[in-house]
Amino acid sequence: MHGKTKGLTVLGTGDFQHPQWFKELKQKLVWKDGIYEFNGMKFIPSTEISLVYSQDGKGRRVHHVILAPDLEIAEQIQSWLSSKGRIDYDGRPIFGFSSVELTENMMSISRDIMIIPAHVLTPWFGLLGSMSGFDSVEECFQDKSKHIYALETGLSATPSMIHRIDAWSKYTLVSFSDSHSPLSNRIGRECCVFDIKNATYESITDAIKTKKDFVETVEFFPEEGKYHFDGHRTCNVSMSPTESNKIGKICPSCHKQMTIGVLNRVEELADRPEGYTPKNMIPFKSFIPLMEGIAFVYGCGVMTNRVNDTYNMLIQKFGNEMNILLNVSEHELKNAAKEKIVDFIIRMRSGSVNFIAGYDGVYGKPIMDSGESRNKCLGNL
Repeated sequence: MHGKTKGLTVLGTGDFQHPQWFKELKQKLVWKDGIYEFNGMKFIPSTEISLVYSQDGKGRRVHHVILAPDLEIAEQIQSWLSSKGRIDYDGRPIFGFSSVELTENMMSISRDIMIIPAHVLTPWFGLLGSMSGFDSVEECFQDKSKHIYALETGLSATPSMIHRIDAWSKYTLVSFSDSHSPLSNRIGRECCVFDIKNATYESITDAIKTKKDFVETVEFFPEEGKYHFDGHRTCNVSMSPTESNKIGKICPSCHKQMTIGVLNRVEELADRPEGYTPKNMIPFKSFIPLMEGIAFVYGCGVMTNRVNDTYNMLIQKFGNEMNILLNVSEHELKNAAKEKIVDFIIRMRSGSVNFIAGYDGVYGKPIMDSGESRNKCLGNL
């Protein structure tokens, strides 16, 4: 029901390689008209794996999303992964083989399998991240890069940031959420919007490959992500790229290298000016999940009764979260919610909410005081 509440029509199953979860998927999912269904929601078999290996004299840590056209092929993927290591201890298992080996073997199972590098600019586990990634998709996948059609933006980046690198513009940029997270409010915090009459695995993956019928993505504000700025969580130090570069990216407190965030990584590789928009760029919108917005306005935890009561009242009134955040008129909102919540939603839609930027695994935080800096350094709090 969480997907419906969010306003989604298709979900990834997440974690299909895990034996217990896969058993449940086989029991409950029903194949209908080119896609699986359960309880009125459509599903695509999906999982995410972590690869930790060495290539070109450097340790690499990369996460990949894998989409499978059906459970029969998913089971073949599961079988191959089990031959390479344990698949029953975590939703996102860790393996020691390379992205090249992954792609070669997935394509030998089925050319309909889609591999999408996850949260592609995250420092430690993004394919293009600053700390353990590569400088290009081709460097990572080598001659298998022809099988890669899309990159996942992640919470700390937006398509406009990624499009500052010319070589990356040929890839479709998608946005997904943590379906393997136990926190249901994280479902749909980023998503893709398609204009497809009959949603099937084939029609959705074709839209990703060709960009046809791909309307937009819905993204986090990148400052709210956990790796937007450079920083060192242990020392409570966060800095913009300009500040960080001035001191050699070394933490001023402990004198160790800071974790270099997404914004600085983009600046390092960019060959296009800020604000550049390619002709074929898929539009995007940024938003703050409704429960987080309500919690921010109330100044309390996301899972508190007060937040849940307000959230459920709005869902009952307007149907689903995406509709509330993106479509319901200001007038209608004012007739249903407290003024501060309405003000927050309207300001969010216009992009006028400021943030203390996230860094080194720490989520960013919205701030309403326009006098505070949008990118305030947490180390100075």
